[in-house]
Amino acid sequence: MNTITVNIIDILLIEDNPGDARLAKEALKDSKMRNSLSHVEDGEEAMKYLRREGQYSNMRRPDLILLDLNLPKKDGREVLAEIKEDADLKTIPVVILTTSSDGDDIIKSYNLHANCYITKPIDLEQFVAVVRSIEDFWLTIVKLPKPELC
Repeated sequence: MNTITVNIIDILLIEDNPGDARLAKEALKDSKMRNSLSHVEDGEEAMKYLRREGQYSNMRRPDLILLDLNLPKKDGREVLAEIKEDADLKTIPVVILTTSSDGDDIIKSYNLHANCYITKPIDLEQFVAVVRSIEDFWLTIVKLPKPELC
């Protein structure tokens, strides 16, 4: 008897704007790939989640992180730096998904080893299209590292 293994892609969305978080969740809900989306609203919670501290002790390591830069408590730049400096986390691809189109933010994010930088469109349909393009690229084309090998 053959069994088919369906891989579920674990995505961590780090976003403080409830509207943008809802849109991203909706766009990924109808994904071509099975995914599990977790959401935290600030940088401190993001690091607790990633380090599996406290209430996050049973969470799986995400395969992909969608990170806003302008977060409360600890901003996205600090979160990105911590992720990429941590030997256990640095192989997780981080997609910056933010409203900032500032050249300095783009350069700083890439200098901190962001895997890509996307400016959120203001238009609802374009925002959904951007999230779906992230899904198309990162979840269907790119080979993500397996957590047990990292």
